[in-house]
Amino acid sequence: MPNPSTPAQTYETNHVHTVYEEIASHFSSTRYKPWPIVQTFLQTQPQGSIGADIGCGNGKYLRDKSQVWMVGCDRSTNLAKIASKNEPHSVIVADTLALPHPNGVFDFAICIAVIHHLSTAARRVEAVKCVLDLLRRPCSSSSSSTSIFTSSATPSGPGGGGGDDEGGKALIYVWALEQKDSRRGWDEGHEQDVMVPWVLKQKKEKQEKGRRKKGGDEEVGAEETKQEGDKTFLRYYHLYRKGELESDIEQAGGVVLESGYEKDNWWAIARLR
Repeated sequence: MPNPSTPAQTYETNHVHTVYEEIASHFSSTRYKPWPIVQTFLQTQPQGSIGADIGCGNGKYLRDKSQVWMVGCDRSTNLAKIASKNEPHSVIVADTLALPHPNGVFDFAICIAVIHHLSTAARRVEAVKCVLDLLRRPCSSSSSSTSIFTSSATPSGPGGGGGDDEGGKALIYVWALEQKDSRRGWDEGHEQDVMVPWVLKQKKEKQEKGRRKKGGDEEVGAEETKQEGDKTFLRYYHLYRKGELESDIEQAGGVVLESGYEKDNWWAIARLR
């Protein structure tokens, strides 16, 4: 659990960033299937839109080569290297709280399973603000009645000629506290700040097995398998209770357009107020 005497940035370095650097390759091998709502959100962006994937991990949402262009970023150098293979999209190493992107220029942004790794309420709200600040500003005539999945927006990128009155939109996902039907079994009343293990399986190494001959000389014989012990890493998570993500968005200066629950996660689509 977060220790009040330890700076939040140091705590996250030890219990989030360092862990993902170590497990990047193994973690990437388990992250290949896009979540339906994220996929729909991306596929319904207008042709030519420019988007940001904040905390892109191995870049699984950068694999779509269709009508949009995206800039991905991740705090993990090793994950960013993996994600950078998804051309034509670009990937950089960056912290969510110190993004190098210019504000107000992106047509959309996604931030999937990232903000729950920040260890204080203030840092989580600031992370949401950093994501929302990337988006194109809404016009004064904006209306929130348009469906998030049906937009007549004109992208601001090449070929665009203006923009949607609502400005850019961001999709944010966080782990839910309410997941009693999952293998983890968390639910209301459980501690919200938890450490979640990741078991890194060690490869088996083959060694040549020697056997002694008369006279003490060693003769090479059959191979034997040596198994090193598996290594367990603990990752910090803040489990979001119902309504908490929407509250963070509002505190960050955003407007929630739609929100919901999917597979042990709370999600919300928002724009700047």
